[in-house]
Formats: sequence, C-alpha cells, structure tokens
Amino acid sequence: MKPMVSIIVPIYNSEKYLNRCVDSILNQEYSSFELFLVNDGSTDASGSICDAYAASDARVRVIHKPNTGVSDSRNTAIGLAQGTYLQFLDSDDWMTPDATKLLVRAALDHDCDLVISDFYRVVEDRVSQKGDIEEDGVLTREEFAEHMMENPADFYYGVLWNKLYRRDLVEKYHLSMDTDVNWCEDFLFNLEYILHASVFYALQVPIYYYVKRKGSLASQGMSISKTIKMKFMVFEYYNNFYKNLYDEKDYEKKRLSVYRFFVDAAGDGAVPPALLPGVLKLGDERTTINSDAAAKEGILAEAYRSRKLLERYLETAALRNDLTLKEVTLLLYLSQTDTPNTRKDLADFCGMSKNGLSLTLQRLSSKNYVKITTATDTATKSSRRTLQVELLPSALTLLPQLQTVLVDFDAARFDGFTETEYEEYCRLSAKMKENIQRILMT
Repeated sequence: MKPMVSIIVPIYNSEKYLNRCVDSILNQEYSSFELFLVNDGSTDASGSICDAYAASDARVRVIHKPNTGVSDSRNTAIGLAQGTYLQFLDSDDWMTPDATKLLVRAALDHDCDLVISDFYRVVEDRVSQKGDIEEDGVLTREEFAEHMMENPADFYYGVLWNKLYRRDLVEKYHLSMDTDVNWCEDFLFNLEYILHASVFYALQVPIYYYVKRKGSLASQGMSISKTIKMKFMVFEYYNNFYKNLYDEKDYEKKRLSVYRFFVDAAGDGAVPPALLPGVLKLGDERTTINSDAAAKEGILAEAYRSRKLLERYLETAALRNDLTLKEVTLLLYLSQTDTPNTRKDLADFCGMSKNGLSLTLQRLSSKNYVKITTATDTATKSSRRTLQVELLPSALTLLPQLQTVLVDFDAARFDGFTETEYEEYCRLSAKMKENIQRILMT
C-alpha cells in the first residue's frame, strides 16, 4: 500500500545532529509515510548512519549521490516519492511527535493544497514560537498571498519545512527546486506552487524545531554585488507571482506593497532575550513526562500515564487557541458537566484546588470563553452557593477540537486492539465502574 506522506531529508555532513532528526521522524504518531534520506556526498559518518536506519526500518529509503547540492537532492527524492503529500526536513532540525499527524489531518479535513504551520526557533537552550497567520480557517490563494505580502521575506512563507504539499500538483505542473540558485530556492519553489494551489490552511500549532546554523550570504563569501543581483533575481520571481495573481488594475493598487520585498530582511523569528515573554528554556515549551514514573507499575503510575497522555493531546488545542493547558483542561471538564456545582465540588471533579479553579475560571471569563454566575441552592437545607458556568460561543467552537482530543486519546490507548479485545475491555471497565461506584456512593 502506498504511503500517505513522503518525507524528504537532504543530508550533507550532518552526523552530529542526524540521529535527533531521523528519530523525530520515525517516532511520529502518524506512521503512514516513507522517509527519503538523501546523502549528498557526505564525507563524515552520515552515510553509514542512514544505512543503519534503513536496515532497521522498512519505511526508510537511502539515496547516496555525489555532492550536487540541496536542491538536486530534494528533486531526486521527489522523483521517487509515492506519497499523496510531500513533507521536508533539514537534517540538523527536528519535529514534534504529532507534526505529520497534524499536517495530514488539516489537509484531509479541509481538502487543502497547502498546509502551513508555526514553528519553534531554537538558539542554544532557548526557544520561542514563530508564526504569522492568525486567521483560523481555510484561506483562498488571494487571501494567503495578502498575508504573505505583509511579510514577504519571512521564513514562515519562504521555507519548505513548515508546510505540507500535494505531490500530484508538483507532478502535474512539473515543479522542482532550481539547482542554479543557492539562496531563497525554497521561496521560489513555494511561489510556483502557490500559483497552482487553491486551498490553504494555517495550522497555528508549532510543530518544527528550527536551529539556524547556516550562515548568511555574506558569511558564505558572496560579494555585495552578487548578493544584490541575487536579491533582484528573487524579486523578479516574487513580482511576477503577483502579476500572475492579479489583473493589471489590482496589481497597480498593490505594487507599492509588493515592492516592500526590497526593504524586508529575511526573517527567521530570532529568539528574543531570555527575560522577554514567550521565551522558554528548551524542553519547557511542551509538556514533559517522567520516564521513570511512566514505566512503573501500580494504580498511581497508571493514573499518571493516563493524565500525561490526555495532556499531550490537550496541549495541541491549547497551543492552537492561545490557551494554557490548565485552561483547556478545565474547558474539557466543563463540557462534561452541565449541572450547577459548588466551587468545592467542581474543583474536586477537576482535580484542582479551589484557588486554582477560581483563577483559571477568571482567566477564561476574561477571554470570553465562559460566563460565571452564582446562586443559592434552595432545594437543600444547607442553602449551598452553587456555581453555574456557561460556555460562551468561543468555547462552543472549541468543542470539536476537544472531541478530537478524546478520539486521539482513545486511539492511542486502544492501538492494536482487536474488536473482540476492545469489547472485552469495555465489558470489564463497566464492571469495574459499578464496583467503584458501589463503594464510593454508599
């Protein structure tokens, strides 16, 4: 059966970082892919590392070739690819475990030609999130181009590695990397691809770790005159892109905006100083897990594993909606109960302290996700003060994402189960539930 995704990694003397990159691919939650490791004439141990991966995983295909450059390496792999989609990585970077799953899901759910995502910019032990499009939903070609016009030299639009492409469009229009260009070759490919794409989707979740080790044009020894010539050459592509996109009248209205390309410096979302908001220590940007605790036996370890697995999928919804993990977790709990509770009862149900619950509710209220009202419960002699939390429209639009979280959670837990095994699990779980309820509620 053909893979859904062809993942392509050009490699040149990357032995120091290659294992981290390849391991991040092979450990993806989404498994329907083929991986092309294109060894571009490396003189270090990169080639033997690639061969070792191919020997241990049937999804890995290694291509050894003379050193002809990154563009030719990508073109070679594209010519052999069988996947419905194309995904690219650089060999000194890596991606989150859910990266391919999220890209493919967005492409299938919205019938997209191009999915673009946020990414992490890494400098030593610091990391910050980088994105540009904050519009949630499907974009037309014109809408996507309008966003790009605002930041034409931004890495977000220019690079390959934060995107998912349809291979049939690449083949139909004979698109390839220009091997005669060694600067902005990714951007030129993207411009050509966008002209033939119709449906775009911006995934507002960072899924890729970009570490800038490549030098600037100046540090590569290029003269100022050659740099300027290359900048003009790339601008010609960029300018023609908008001439093809708009009619003559509309192009004239936007010409000054198009010419902003000349004054924009290439932007890769450099990590700001450590003390500024949004800058995290590498490893703190996603939920972490204690491997020793996760490996233990017993009821506490089982509860820990289940909680961390649920948090892993809730985190995606949190990142996508600019919420904290606590906030999106509380929204999930609130979606499971529609009856008034005392503050103490709700905190107990959510596994939070009363103060923690109150603070999180206040933040959700300030973001217009919930409306909180209190009342006296006259039905009981104690006249309890009950808390009614109403989910507002912004929270209701989040419910399908929370449902996807639960689907992913169950899919991970029941992976490899036969139908009979699943039915037996449900039967035993119901029996255990009855036993526990009998003890707790008497």
